[in-house]
Amino acid sequence: MKRENKTFDELNVGDAAELRRVCTADDLYVFASASGNHNPSHLPGYDLDHDGKPDEVTAPSMWVGSLISAVLGNILPGAGTRYKSQTFEFLGRAKAGDDLVVRVRLTEKRGTDEAVFATFVYREKPEELLLQGEAVVFAPCKKLSYEEHDIPGLLVQRHRHFDALVDKAETLPPLSLAVVAPEEPNSLGGAVLAARHSLIVPILIGDRAKIAAAAQEIGESIEDFEIIDLADHAAAANKAVDLVAEGRAKAVMKGHLHTDELLRAALRKENGLRAGRRFTHIFVMDVPGVAHPLLVTDAAINIMPDLPTKVDIVQNAIDLAISLGIAEPKVGVLSAVETVNPQIPSSVDAALLSKMAERGQIKGGLVDGPLAMDNAIDLAAARTKGITSPVAGRAEVLVVPNLDAGNMIAKQLTYVSHAEGAGLVMGAKVPIILTSRADSSEARLASCAVAAIHHARIAGEKAKEAHGS
Repeated sequence: MKRENKTFDELNVGDAAELRRVCTADDLYVFASASGNHNPSHLPGYDLDHDGKPDEVTAPSMWVGSLISAVLGNILPGAGTRYKSQTFEFLGRAKAGDDLVVRVRLTEKRGTDEAVFATFVYREKPEELLLQGEAVVFAPCKKLSYEEHDIPGLLVQRHRHFDALVDKAETLPPLSLAVVAPEEPNSLGGAVLAARHSLIVPILIGDRAKIAAAAQEIGESIEDFEIIDLADHAAAANKAVDLVAEGRAKAVMKGHLHTDELLRAALRKENGLRAGRRFTHIFVMDVPGVAHPLLVTDAAINIMPDLPTKVDIVQNAIDLAISLGIAEPKVGVLSAVETVNPQIPSSVDAALLSKMAERGQIKGGLVDGPLAMDNAIDLAAARTKGITSPVAGRAEVLVVPNLDAGNMIAKQLTYVSHAEGAGLVMGAKVPIILTSRADSSEARLASCAVAAIHHARIAGEKAKEAHGS
């Protein structure tokens, strides 16, 4: 974007300008780092009132005040502006997630270069004046124009969402987990790491010699773990499903074997893991700069899902998001465009899914589509395109048109945006942890945390129903 300033001579009393800004959790980390103010009341994740829940984080008032300098330095008067003084009266508090409107209005010109501005910051919804004050600046005397700078981005708290999930899972009873073919360092290391965090009690099923060799390679002892020696991967997968049927395992985890071998056992007719819905895969992504976990589905099982399958994909994702603490998940159904185009089938499916949720055929979340990727996750993009909905720009769940698109999005987030991804199959009787054979131990740890949290919620609901009946 090209910027052009206004010189002192060009300014007229009454001139005004504004910008809009979303307050994010990462803004608060950056401000804490830059200012040295580490007050925990302004940082996510702290429980200051000891009620067992993280407090709703408020932005530092000086961070809110600093937004005024962005209007003065970028827009009015713009490039070349220098501060003389600034007063603040703080009337309210901004929170992470708030849409803020920052306004300045020229009230007086003094001498040859001083300009006085009334300054305001509002919360947009619900509308509230958070700050008012006065800025006195030295306005530029020379005309300047420039292309807006491309400031390097920052990676903030890369694993913070996964850290929170692991912390939550550690408070739950360990999950009895059948681990199929943990025969190389990553797959075994993930199970060992999850056991060390008390997330799981693993039952290792596979070639005992290969499991022992993997343990030796990573320098871990597995003598306390139950090992079922089955060298054949198909037999190992079937044994894991048998353990679920017997009640010995409450979840299944893929190790170093092909996905279809595990799913073939899970989908068998006799004592399999079918539970009524289609099996669907969900990536839970911890993306730097995104203030919440981002769920991407389906990127691993259903290749070209039809509308009924997409209904299950959406419902499964909503259920998992609720387990992860998102009270009313916002689901963006993706297409190449944000308008319905009969020539683009994914846009038609997206509109139908949105209407089905509106009619109660999909429950528990807010579903909107079609949305393009930009206006699903970026408020500025949604506003630019005139899209007004509670989901646009705020999506917590992304439903992709097909496996190709989903896999590309997940891999792009991982390898370009430095995200970490946990993987879970929903729609089965128990959670199935489905990770790539190349995934790190940390990704497998996060997957175990997600599975444990979801299992605990479902088990708790079943217990309440049984007690109520």
